[in-house]
Formats: sequence, C-alpha cells, structure tokens
Amino acid sequence: MQKNEKFSFEIICRTPCGARRGRIVTPHGTVETPAFIFCGTKGAVKGASAEQLRACGTQIALANTYHLHLQPGEDTVAALGGLHAMMGWSGPLLTDSGGFQIFSLGHGGVAQEIKSRRAIGAPRTLMAIDEDGALFRSYVDGSLRKLTPENSIAIQRSLGADIVLPLDECTPYHVDKKYTAASMARSHRWELRSLAEFKKFNCGAQAIYGIIQGGVYGDLRKESCEFVGEEDFFGQAIGGSLGGSGKEMEDVVALVCAFKHRTKPTHLLGIGSVDYIFHGVRNGIDSFDCVHPTRLGRHGGALMANSISDGKGHINLRNSRFARDRSPIDDSCDCHTCKTTSRGYLHHLLKAKETLAGQLLTIHNITFMNRLMERIRHAIESNTLPTVESYYIG
Repeated sequence: MQKNEKFSFEIICRTPCGARRGRIVTPHGTVETPAFIFCGTKGAVKGASAEQLRACGTQIALANTYHLHLQPGEDTVAALGGLHAMMGWSGPLLTDSGGFQIFSLGHGGVAQEIKSRRAIGAPRTLMAIDEDGALFRSYVDGSLRKLTPENSIAIQRSLGADIVLPLDECTPYHVDKKYTAASMARSHRWELRSLAEFKKFNCGAQAIYGIIQGGVYGDLRKESCEFVGEEDFFGQAIGGSLGGSGKEMEDVVALVCAFKHRTKPTHLLGIGSVDYIFHGVRNGIDSFDCVHPTRLGRHGGALMANSISDGKGHINLRNSRFARDRSPIDDSCDCHTCKTTSRGYLHHLLKAKETLAGQLLTIHNITFMNRLMERIRHAIESNTLPTVESYYIG
C-alpha cells in the first residue's frame, strides 16, 4: 500500500459476521467508516449546498471526472481553486475516472446497462476503444475527445480531489465471458498506466484506489482482486457489472469480498439502497456511493425505516393521503425539514412543482443516510448489527 503520511486507513474493530468499523484519514479530514458518499456529479449535490451537506452530517462527497472535463473543464476548475474551493466544500472528495459514463453511455444506457439489463434508446457517445484509451463524442458540443489512463489522472489532478480512480472499462451485463476477460485484462493494463502517471506527479495530496473488474464471473473477479491487492493502490473499488438481479449482485459482492485485500479500504461503486448497504457492510465494505437518496427526494420520496414506512423503505409524498397531514416526515428525525415542515406542505410543493420540495426532501434523505451509517458504525462497535438491520429493512 502507498506510504503517505497524509493518508491512512485503520480498522478499529470487526464483527463475527465480517463487518468492520474503520477510519480513513485524508488531507481534508477524517471519514469514519462504513460511510456513504454523496454524488455531486457536476460539482454540486443536486438540491443541497455545501453548507447544508455539512449540517446534515455529511463526511465526504463525490464528483464526476467525465462531466467536469466537458463542462466547465478541468482548467477552469483549477483556476477557481480546485473542486474544494469551487464547491465551497472543505471535507474529503472523491473523483471517478470518467470511464463509467463513457462506456455506459456508449453501450446505450447508464446504470441499467452496466449494473443489469441492456437499456435501449439512450444516445451512444462512445466511438471506439483501443489499447490507448476511449474515443467518445462530447454531449456538450459534439466534439471528439479521447480519454486515456494518463489524461484521466491528469484531469483528476487538476480537479484536486483527495481520492482518485484509474481508468477502466465498465463491462455491461449482456457481454459474454470472453469479452469480459479481455476487457478486464485491458483495464488492468490501464490501471497500471494510471498508477504510473499518478506516481509521477503525486505530492501526497491525493491517494488512488484500484478497481476490481470481472463481471459476474467468479474466477475473473478473483484474478482482479489479486491484481489490485498486489499493486500499490491505497484502496480498492468494486466496479463493473454486478449482475442482473438483486440476488446475483449480492452473490458477486460476497464473492469479491472473499478475495479482496484484507487491509485496504474498500468502496462499492454505485450502490445505495438500504438493503444492499447492509449486505455490503456484512461483507466488509467500507464505503458506498449512489444518486438514489437525492434522486428519490427530487421525485417526492422520503427515506424511512421499513418499520414506519409500510415496508417500502420510503414514502411518496405525492400521494393524496398526505394532502392534510400536519405531521413531519419522521418524528424521530432531527433534520431541518422534519423540524420545520409538514407532510401536507411538502405534498403541496410537489403538486405545485416548486423546486423547494426537492430541496427539503433531499435534506431529509441525506440526513437519513448519514444517521443510518452512524447507527451502523455504533452497531458494529457493540456487535448489535442484526438488530439495527431488522429495524431498517425488516
């Protein structure tokens, strides 16, 4: 693992089921794990300011290399002082390589194509993949761009996030094992090039995770785990296709966790539903990211424990039954929304298409996720994780 006095990872305790409580130290602060990373795709978490993120107890956020490269461009971000200064966010940040967006859009969809089944009808922007990198067309101005392992790292260096990721190909669900194996081997070569470029200019301000690929194939996942574990990556991220169903995804994650490096911090890319978080935590995952909590809020959904949400994990405040409901979303929640706003008012704002509705629900959902992760950390310390899990997902 990289020796860097500005970064460290400590495993504080483990439970018999495999969950672990840890701490990641970065130049912009400490992340207590397990942790949830909120997606500020274009340099902003939709529906929440940096100040609101802090007030909700957020530890770390994520920004997207692909989108920021296209708009406003990494040179502009650097001129504005880097991502932290531009966003007004003083805590830790993670940036991805840009590969997920390029390859998922290129295959005709985004999350559905990579994580499960083929999606039809989305614009295809990927023009070609070769050993050098990926040629794609900008959705902003139509220009041709090429992302390579080297310039992906250079872009992320300009953005200035604490944790960066190497370029890899995100294989979709529908491809066969032969393609997945060839893609994984190329991704490993790209990761080595990314690591070499990272080491050329790294002054200790950033750390790099390797990405574990291999699709749904156990032997390929094992090989990729061994590759990432042996190389000089600070941490490891689980990427690529995780299957075509929830059960298959859980099986793939459990398999990867059986072979992953035991002492490096482990991130599960793009997963954020509460039941999958508990499954990941039980298998030793340290961090998660997903747009689900904020996207759900913008569409009228408020996250709640199953025990108080009729077993769905959230309530939809667009439903007419909330029109005259004077109670808060959740009596046990201390977020700004629950302390100041009724369900009836939120229902009205949603029906009136007021943007305030999405902001208020986003604040609640961010707080919910942060409180959930805090309860999980305490439960790991006290070995009471099953009790907490049953409260949230039954």
